[in-house]
Amino acid sequence: MSRNRKVTRRCLLKRTAAITTGAIALPYVLPSSALGRAGSIAPGERITMGCIGAGSQGTGNTKAFLNNPAARMVAVCDVAQSRRQKAKDLIDKHYGDKGCAAYNDFRDMLAREDIDAVVIATQDHWHALIAVTAARAGKDMYCEKPLGVAVIEGRAICDAVRRYGRILQTGTQQRSDRRFRFACELAINGYVGKIHRVKVAAPGPMYKRTYSKPPAAEPIPAGFDYEMYVGPAPMKPYNGGRWAWPDWYLIWDYCAGFIVNWGVHHLDIANWGCPAVGAESAEITCTGSYRNDGLTDNINDWQAEFNYSSGLHMTHTNTDNPNKQGCRFEGDKGWVHVNRQGIWAEPASLLKVKIEPNETSLGASTSHHANFLDCVRSRRDPIAPVEAGHKASYLGLLAEIACRLRRKLKWDPAREEFFDDRQANQMLSRPMRSPWHL
Repeated sequence: MSRNRKVTRRCLLKRTAAITTGAIALPYVLPSSALGRAGSIAPGERITMGCIGAGSQGTGNTKAFLNNPAARMVAVCDVAQSRRQKAKDLIDKHYGDKGCAAYNDFRDMLAREDIDAVVIATQDHWHALIAVTAARAGKDMYCEKPLGVAVIEGRAICDAVRRYGRILQTGTQQRSDRRFRFACELAINGYVGKIHRVKVAAPGPMYKRTYSKPPAAEPIPAGFDYEMYVGPAPMKPYNGGRWAWPDWYLIWDYCAGFIVNWGVHHLDIANWGCPAVGAESAEITCTGSYRNDGLTDNINDWQAEFNYSSGLHMTHTNTDNPNKQGCRFEGDKGWVHVNRQGIWAEPASLLKVKIEPNETSLGASTSHHANFLDCVRSRRDPIAPVEAGHKASYLGLLAEIACRLRRKLKWDPAREEFFDDRQANQMLSRPMRSPWHL
């Protein structure tokens, strides 16, 4: 290449990926002169993006990226023609043209060389397959939580992201909320003293709809690719509840339930403020009940306990059973509790603490989506990197496995498997319907 030939943003991004080695991306930083800054970025220098999954979460993410001048949304993918068209119309209206492409199959979108990054906002059972495929295709990802429906799926995503030098932002957006970050900084810097207990609680499924047993088979709606929707999950007769929300949250084929899908948010905060919860070996027990209404069959309520080798103790329950929603760090000098409604501490003076420059700072993201775009440019890990998303996801998955087996399990975080328990280790993965595989 001629020395004076213009180096495009896409060439720089590919060059950055090419110099990553091993498990960690090298901290190669693109100059702002090459990529511009938000508000002054030339159209040709924007990060081109597509969204896979155009339901409510995918639409919300799409709107966030549409409102950021550093990105340009150029494609949308969904197995429902009506959602596809609605998302395309939203994007085209924003830009005042007809340039957004619409796809039924995510692989067609990922084959486009002009797309830098994708949003993954499908049902949970698709996350691993799409993320691994996207990494192989050289795409960066904003991937909704959890990272799969099995521990091995999350590990596969981590391995692919690092192998191919990609950026992945997990959709655990509480990391971009200053209250959660401050609570974690108080915890990790010792302001509550030595932490001996962490309490986590997430909402359970306050949902009463029931189905016939077996659930009635219904006609597949026109324009809905049910075969592609099911994908790697078991194929069963179509019923509208399999696609409706929150019904699919409560169906094992597509999701591990609220213990994981909602629990991941506060379990992530627990691990952020007290990294031992994701790093130490632990004995895990969990009791709870399961739905059995003909279609929805996931866990309904739960009380999980993690007893760590150091003496640390963590509980994870559905809200008010007995833990208050959110994450609470308890130490020998006080406690701090945080959720989406606020932050509390004892002593209350902790809330006036100023984290010093020589103390551990957990970052300064105020926008999860902007942070992702910044990291696509800089090639540095985002505020919610893939390994953090994996740990936050599998903490809930481990509790759910303990609940299904109704016995104590011992977890080895270094090997990411249970100690001497073949049956429990088999549950760390899920079979995929042919021809799908990781």
